Amino acid sequence: MSASAPHTSASIARIPGSKSLTNRALLLATAAGGVSRVRNPLVSDDTVAFREAVEALGARVENCLPDAWDVVGVGKGPVGTARLWCADAGTAGRFLPPFAATGHGTFLVDGSAQLRARPQRALFDALSRIGVRAGAGPGGGLPLIILADGLDGGEVTVDSSMSSQYLSGLLMAAPLMRRGLVVRGGRLVSRPYIAMTVSLMRRFGARVRERDDGGFAAEPGAYTATDVAIEPDASTASYFFAAAAVTGQSVTVPGLSADSLQGDLRFAEVLARAGARVDVGRAATTVTGGDGLRGGFTVDMGEISDTFMTLAAVAPLADAPVTIRGIGHARLKESDRIAAVVANLTACGVATREGADSVTIHPGPLRPARISCGRDHRIAMAFSVLGLAAPGTVTLDDPTCVAKTFPGFHDEMRRLFPRYEHPVGTAGMTKEHR
Repeated sequence: MSASAPHTSASIARIPGSKSLTNRALLLATAAGGVSRVRNPLVSDDTVAFREAVEALGARVENCLPDAWDVVGVGKGPVGTARLWCADAGTAGRFLPPFAATGHGTFLVDGSAQLRARPQRALFDALSRIGVRAGAGPGGGLPLIILADGLDGGEVTVDSSMSSQYLSGLLMAAPLMRRGLVVRGGRLVSRPYIAMTVSLMRRFGARVRERDDGGFAAEPGAYTATDVAIEPDASTASYFFAAAAVTGQSVTVPGLSADSLQGDLRFAEVLARAGARVDVGRAATTVTGGDGLRGGFTVDMGEISDTFMTLAAVAPLADAPVTIRGIGHARLKESDRIAAVVANLTACGVATREGADSVTIHPGPLRPARISCGRDHRIAMAFSVLGLAAPGTVTLDDPTCVAKTFPGFHDEMRRLFPRYEHPVGTAGMTKEHR
């Protein structure tokens, strides 16, 4: 992968802000005293749900312009009584309970049936071990009622083998605890997201460090209001990079550079293994497709699992099988993503082999299929790229589920790739599309 400037003319993709960065910045700005400006935030179902939740906890989000939100923080843990509706947002369901517990009052954290079904027991158990009084739904999940009276902190281990969000939530709340917190994540998945959390905490003035034993120590203290510029979402950029790779075109995403806080930018390295030319510079990343995708490799995508579906969806176009491993925790996302990928590829006539934490995809001819999205935005966007590469092959049963992170996804795909067809079959079409 080269760090030089690209040598071909590239289309500029308009990728919205990172969901992960936007929601972390919203929480830290809420905990800080004063006014923080969040520049270029993502405006989507997940971030609007998170924004409304922190407003219920006492923050004020003013000047909600498309390119900036001014967040007036509470400067401490929340006080009072509030119902926090998380909708489908996993970050809200995992980040808000520890923050609420540092305050004083009664807080109900709840979400959609999809979010209620996602695992939460590890976080509930960790909160209980540091003195949080709470009642949880089935299996320790939502709805969660927190009876908050501040937290002393101390030391705790949280099982992070299913999600790094538990550890991130505890870390961001830690400076508001009277003694701070030493937290260990056990077998940690998606470690780059923890690095993102720590980096943003420091930007807001927290004193946090990684210990020699792999745990993290956050000292007690206050957060300080600051301005944060949100990078384009690297997970979302993966679909446009993959689209460039399978069409032989060139796509540039300004704002995604070698200094990115997002581990998912490493998906570009995977495309380089598959034969694309990848240029990462100081201000942008460009991917240029070649004569076709190369297969014949195995890749561990455990730390960038939100992008494994992007590779899986285009792998049938490669010249040899592709194996993706290390992704067992992806079964516990918005859907069982491994099972969903296998079922949808099989519907398209693709031979696959499914393992507990892996999938192997074989190249071969495709047949038209209706993709079952399972209300999972990433399934919808990944298979849309396959539909671009093989016109007439893919329709989606729920094309609007992309609004979770990118409401304008289909429009942007069509702008950059004019042959892109809106991937919706007649049975799923709204009156506007007919």
